[in-house]
Order: sequence, then structure tokens, then C-alpha cells
Amino acid sequence: MCRHAAYLGPAISLQQFLIDPPHSLYQQSWNAQELKYARLNADGYGFGWFNDAGKPATYTSAMPIWSDHNLVSLAGSMKYPLWVGEIRSATIGNPVHAFNTQPFQDDRWLFVHNGFVRDFHEQLRPSITAQLSPAVAADIRGNTDSEYLFALFRQILLDEQDIPAGAALRMLFSRIGELAGDTESLLNLLLTDGTTLYASRHAINHESPSLYFTTSDPRFPQGQLVASEAFDPDAGWQRVPEHHLLMLTPDSAPALQAL
Repeated sequence: MCRHAAYLGPAISLQQFLIDPPHSLYQQSWNAQELKYARLNADGYGFGWFNDAGKPATYTSAMPIWSDHNLVSLAGSMKYPLWVGEIRSATIGNPVHAFNTQPFQDDRWLFVHNGFVRDFHEQLRPSITAQLSPAVAADIRGNTDSEYLFALFRQILLDEQDIPAGAALRMLFSRIGELAGDTESLLNLLLTDGTTLYASRHAINHESPSLYFTTSDPRFPQGQLVASEAFDPDAGWQRVPEHHLLMLTPDSAPALQAL
């Protein structure tokens, strides 16, 4: 399992999002409070944004976040209105490698998964692969359950013309549930097209991983955030209910929908 977070609002620096908060993702890499199945998130990290042309962009590293000597320079130099970040704790069968480090992207979406799909390689990977078109399958570079979830989401968007992203996520969860049967799937996802931020707190045959959101953290005026663990428990963070999809947009109040 991993920890992840996202920000949407007025442009802020990467430093302000990723490093400065008292319980930032940087801090959570070695001091996570609600992490299960691991003690550290030391198997790589990454962050994503939308560049000046409105296209998704990512930076990923297979190193622990605290050992990347480039981060200080990057964090103080980059400023955008949307950030997505992840710190990784690799699961067995998914090696530490830049190709297995999130966020994942295509020409429209940024995607992050916190959780795991039990027996993924033996039980689900062949069935998911069989549903993918050659173009979608060709974009897969690593071997994680997370990247295959993103690929299946992209395939649903291709197959179901004009389907809303929220409905595509529901269809994704339904297919995973059918393929997984009685095995466990932890499915906290972050997904954004640069305008709307979608965050699920969901699991099948297991308790859902932790997830929080806020619109009132004073460190982020007029900003909205979602994170596996609250950046500051005294700054108005609320728990996302289990089996719900949170949707954040720049000009609307947060919306929660049951999955």
C-alpha cells in the first residue's frame, strides 16, 4: 500500500503541497499513521501536474522521496493550480522500478492507486489483458495492478462513448469485483483531467484504506485537498465515507456519491 494526495485551487508551489505541511506526503513516507501492511513508503515516489499547454505531466523516481537530491530544487521552482502526489510501498510481485511508480498518465488523465488487488498476477491480470485493445495494452510499461487498473479505465472510456468519468469508475469497480470474486481488492483511486478531481474510498472484501478531504485548511486559501492522511488534523479535514466517490471542481462545493 501507498499514501497519496491531491490539490486543486489557486496555483501553489510543489513545496507547499508536497513538503511543507506538518503531516505532508514527505513526512508520511517515514511517519504514516494509518498505513496497513507496511511501515515505510520507501519504494519510490512521484507527482503530477498539468503543464502550460494543459497536458498531463509527471515526475517519478524509484528512490525514497527523502533521498532524491533533485526534489528541493524542483519543489521551489514549480507552481501550478493542481498537484497529485504518491509515495510508494511496493507489494510482493511488483518490483521497485520507475515504470511501477505513480502517477500514471495518458494524453488526458493523471491516475494514482492506493491499495492492492490480491492475487492480481495469477487471477486478474490475464482477464484484464484480454479486455484491452492493442493501443491501450501497448502503453503499459510496468507490471503493477495499479497500471492495469488505469488501462482498464481507459478501455472503458474507449468502449463506452461519452460515458462520464464517475460512471466509468463505477464500471471499473464492478468489473474488478466480478473478476476478483472472494479475494480482496483495495481501490482508493485519484483521477483528474485537470478540471475535475475524482477520489474514491473503496474496497471489495476488505476495509477501505483511509482517505480525507478539506476545503478549509488555512495553509491552502481557496484550495481543496484530498489525502490518505490529513496534512493537519486541526485544519478542518474530514474523513471520506467508505464506498464513496469524492468529486472536486474549482467553482463548486465538494460532492460525495455512494459507489
